[in-house]
Amino acid sequence: MNVRRLIPGTAIAAATALGLGALSACSSDSAAVAGTDKFDVVASFYPMAFLAERIGGDHVHVTSLTEPGQEPHDLEISAKQTAALQESDAVLYLKDLQPSVDDAVAQSEIGTKIDAASLTTLEKHGNEVGGHAAEHDGHENEELSGLDPHIWLDPVRYAQVTEGVGKAFEKADPGHAADYKTNTAALVKQLGDLNTEFEKGLANTRTRVFVTTHAAFGYLAERYGLTEEAINGLDPESEPSAARVKELEKMAKADGVTTVFYETLVSDKTAKTIASDAGLRTDVLDPIEGITEKSRGKDYFSVQRANLKALRTALGTK
Repeated sequence: MNVRRLIPGTAIAAATALGLGALSACSSDSAAVAGTDKFDVVASFYPMAFLAERIGGDHVHVTSLTEPGQEPHDLEISAKQTAALQESDAVLYLKDLQPSVDDAVAQSEIGTKIDAASLTTLEKHGNEVGGHAAEHDGHENEELSGLDPHIWLDPVRYAQVTEGVGKAFEKADPGHAADYKTNTAALVKQLGDLNTEFEKGLANTRTRVFVTTHAAFGYLAERYGLTEEAINGLDPESEPSAARVKELEKMAKADGVTTVFYETLVSDKTAKTIASDAGLRTDVLDPIEGITEKSRGKDYFSVQRANLKALRTALGTK
């Protein structure tokens, strides 16, 4: 669809020669990202691709820079992806989550750049988030704190991003604005319903504390009055100190924690070691950074509901 500017011949040649693989998180279409008769959108990773697909409907062609099963934090953009990005009509990304994406977007001449982080509020989170104030917690873990990018795991914040993306699509592709508005409203309602499910599902539990390997669930914990205790910080690949491991084992016993959660895209070794030493179970709490065969669902909503079920079991629903 991109006819609003001239693309350098070298970029077109690179994209044509190398091709852009089937990277869409929501589609198996293997066509190049741009040059279609639709509104061509490049999404940085699954939560962004999901929004673009749902809001854009039949009017958009969406590809994701992050392949299913790839850890988004580790993404390094290739030359062919950079060239294809230049040809697209819009890019939807989450600033500060993937530095290589940020750099490519900043250097591109693409007309519509949508930063999801600018459409809601971000907070600083360490490896403990929520209302936990037990006497055995005398730490702050400031060295692990930073702006937490995992806004999509909070249905309310994700709905705010949805509304902003919808408006951006309307402005960039006014010929289909009415449909974008309708699709946005429908998705916002679904997210509102999901929020209600979480509110009701987590209203009465035996404990309000959960342990996870990756500090991805801070916004979710705050939204529903829980406390997330993360083995690692915001970086899923970091290793906990021996002191942190001991602290978690002590906390788990004091707060009646039953489960150590891990995720599908990162090694479960640390979680299983801590769980074994503390006599706890392990289970999956999915940060929904990508959908694979290991995911407990086919899309954002089904995986979020699987997360809710896992939390209800671990927290001891009354």
